Amino acid sequence: MTSTVPARLSPAASAASPASSPQASSVSRPAPPRTQPPDPHPHRPRTACPPGAIDCHVHLFGPAAQHPFHPDSKYVSDDALPETNIALQDTLGLAGAVVVSGGGYGRSTTHLAQVLEAHPERFRGVALLPDDITDQALERLDGLGVVGARFVSPGHRGDLPRLPSSMVGRVADLGWHIQYYPSGSDLLDHADALEALNMVVVLDHFAALPAGGGVNQPAMHRLLQLLDTGRFWVKLSGPMRCTEGDYPYDPVTPIAQALIAAAPERLVWGTDWPHVNMNGRGMPNDGDLFDLLATWAPDAAVRQRILVDNPRALYGAFGKGMTTA
Repeated sequence: MTSTVPARLSPAASAASPASSPQASSVSRPAPPRTQPPDPHPHRPRTACPPGAIDCHVHLFGPAAQHPFHPDSKYVSDDALPETNIALQDTLGLAGAVVVSGGGYGRSTTHLAQVLEAHPERFRGVALLPDDITDQALERLDGLGVVGARFVSPGHRGDLPRLPSSMVGRVADLGWHIQYYPSGSDLLDHADALEALNMVVVLDHFAALPAGGGVNQPAMHRLLQLLDTGRFWVKLSGPMRCTEGDYPYDPVTPIAQALIAAAPERLVWGTDWPHVNMNGRGMPNDGDLFDLLATWAPDAAVRQRILVDNPRALYGAFGKGMTTA
């Protein structure tokens, strides 16, 4: 698979060794806050979960003694282990989950690789990649179940991969997709470059649209144009990232419903477990988050598409009780 990569629009993050490995920094920084843990008692959803459903956005951390946080991380977390997430999957009725590299480990892929190697049935991966990663290392990640590379907007802090970089073409050759996390309404600033990639692009957390802007904000109109290309996907995940309020995140509902009406075939859903950076806010129960999808998509056939069919179009066939490929 090949792609057309546009000219560089912004500097890519440095490939210096601290970006690739969470080593101690020589610069003294205040300790980052310990993020509030998730609700330890997720309840079973009221909404029926179709067999084979996939959570398309989780983060995993720990054990802390083996995997220290990157010194530039804006948070630290208690352990959020694969086994704990698998128990959550079983409670919600899910078959598997997609582990997305967050900023906590910088651009080290060590933790993600270990998770995928230990739990090939239940997880696939999306990685934040160091600029100096070798072809051999990319091929190993591909074999372990990494299917996408994550890039973030300059609006997000830290030494994380920006868009574009030479990495885009390399991952396109592996058949991976690009996962991009905008900041606020700055999707408008990067939409042309994303569209010019001419490959599959998955946008995190409702494309980070500020929910208070409603369905008529310019960034929403541009997002619908991107969906019309047939190459863009949106994650119905992290509604708490789009609004300052607590569950049920009412301002997000019109945006979710508009996206579902426009392109249900290119939407996936995720919990965003363990919900980092929620200090000072109400922590949602993951059973409630699953039920929220039924508010956005009352039709069970549409939920089947979002939860079961669409994830397999993006990530391949995997999950508990499913045939892997």
